[in-house]
Formats: sequence, structure tokens, C-alpha cells
Amino acid sequence: MAKKRQPGVFNRKGTNEQGLKTFLLSKGASKEVIASIISRYPRAMTRTPESLSYRWNLWRRIMTSDLEIVNILERSPESFFRSSNNLNLENNIKFLYSVGLTRKCLGRLLTNAPRTFSNSLDLNKQMVQFLQEVCLSLGHNDPTDFVRKMILKNPFILIQSTKRVKANIEFLQSAFNLNNEELLVLIRGPGAKILDLSNDCTRRNYTNVKEKLFSLGCTAEEVQKFVLNYPGLIFLGEKKFSDKIDCLMEEKISISQIIENPRILDSSISTLKSRIKELVNAGYNLSTSNVSLLSWSQKRYNAKLKKLHNH
Repeated sequence: MAKKRQPGVFNRKGTNEQGLKTFLLSKGASKEVIASIISRYPRAMTRTPESLSYRWNLWRRIMTSDLEIVNILERSPESFFRSSNNLNLENNIKFLYSVGLTRKCLGRLLTNAPRTFSNSLDLNKQMVQFLQEVCLSLGHNDPTDFVRKMILKNPFILIQSTKRVKANIEFLQSAFNLNNEELLVLIRGPGAKILDLSNDCTRRNYTNVKEKLFSLGCTAEEVQKFVLNYPGLIFLGEKKFSDKIDCLMEEKISISQIIENPRILDSSISTLKSRIKELVNAGYNLSTSNVSLLSWSQKRYNAKLKKLHNH
């Protein structure tokens, strides 16, 4: 399997399989985890003991324990072994700390978007500088706090292009006719993740949401309220969004109930259907009652269902 994934690795004379195993064992990785790492990312065997040790120590400037690093490697071996450019990694860590990011912020980046640290230092500088400029242009006078909040809300922001992020910010401001303060609240809060989408995708999905809701008699004001309360809607493709709305309305749930409880669209269609069926069987009237329980956690939902059956 490993030969199929990266055949060139096995033609090299200087692989360090035993050294890699010994190193990872010393850091608390199990034999099973090590075997999994090598089979999924054989290039790991080409790293020298010195390079491994140096890189590990750099990661420890961010993560609080070896086990945290082992867990990331188990999930995504590429994030640690893809690059052997330790100087670039070190410079990125120094830079991100220098612009006021906390260890918690860097840990979130390393866990969720490790490619940030393989970026060239210049790319990361460009994005941080761009975000600081956005912050100041919107009248917020604490760019350090702004960048930190953006990264905590959206750890993938630094691996996007400034062109994409700029286009999405401009689209959000014009589509919703937001003033600077409103835009600031949106992009460093619930709308932060929208900035990752391609601008075409953002526009297309928003247009679809708008057209669907207009066809159901919603006003422009209601559409705006709906999307601003729950920007995650823009991640739903046309078919998925329409199918979920249709599924709910077939069960006599009104569009105004959906607008008041947008998070019910987080649930899959199969979850919505099975919960609606269970609730109706338990005598729950969805058209006149609270529908937010369609998006509750399974544990909380089960407790409510049990209560309904006991009445």
C-alpha cells in the first residue's frame, strides 16, 4: 500500500524507517499509529533524525504535550512530514507570535490548518497585513485583536488568497448593504468561514437561497435577516438547501418557523424526516410548537422524546 502511494520513496537508499519508528515510540506513539503513519505517508521515512527532532521541538513551542502532536500526526501525517524546511516553520511561528497571536491561536492553526506553517513567510505576512488593513478601514482600532478573532473563528483564513477573501468581504457588504460596524461584526463572528468559499460559490449559493425564499413569499428583509442570523446557509448547495426546505414544508412547518429557527437546516434530511416522524407519533404538533428540537443534540432530543412519550 505504501509503495503504491509514494513509490519513489522506496527507490531511495537513505530511508530512515527504523529511526523514525524509534523516534515516534519515544514520543508516545503506539506501534499501530506508527504503522498507519508510514503506510499513509511513506515520505516520513526520508526525514533525518536531526530534522525530526528539530521539527518536533518547534511544534512543542505551540502544543503543550507530545501526545497532542502524536494525535495530529495520526489524523494527518502529511502536516508534519510534508516539508523538511524547518527554518520556514520556525520563521512562521516567530512571525505569528510577533503579531500578537496567542499559543491557543497557533495551536488551533496547527490542529486544523497545518498548511499555514508550510506557507512561505511572505504569504502569511501578506494575509495578516491585509486583515489588519481591513480592520482599520472598517474603523476598528485594534488590528491585533481583530486578526486573533478572525483566526479563532476561521483557522483556514491564512491558507486562502487575499484576492478571494477581499472579494467575499466586498460581496457581503454590498449584498446585505452593511455599514462598516455591521460588516466587522459579521466577518469576525458568524460569517468568518464564508470568506473561504470561492466568490462564485458564495454568489451562486446566496442567489439560490434568495430565489427559493422569494418563491415562498418571503420579503427581502426576511431573507436578509435569515442569512445574517445564520450565514452558514451560504455553504448549502442549491439542491441541498431546496430539498431541506421542501422536506420541512411538506410536514406543515411554515417558512416563518424555519426563518426563526435556521439551525434546523444543520440537520441532514434523513435526521429531519426521522425526527419529524417520531415527534408526530408522540403527539407533538410541529406547526404550532417549537421546531428548534429538530437540530438539538441526539442526547437532548432523546430526553425530550422520552418526556413526550411519558405524558
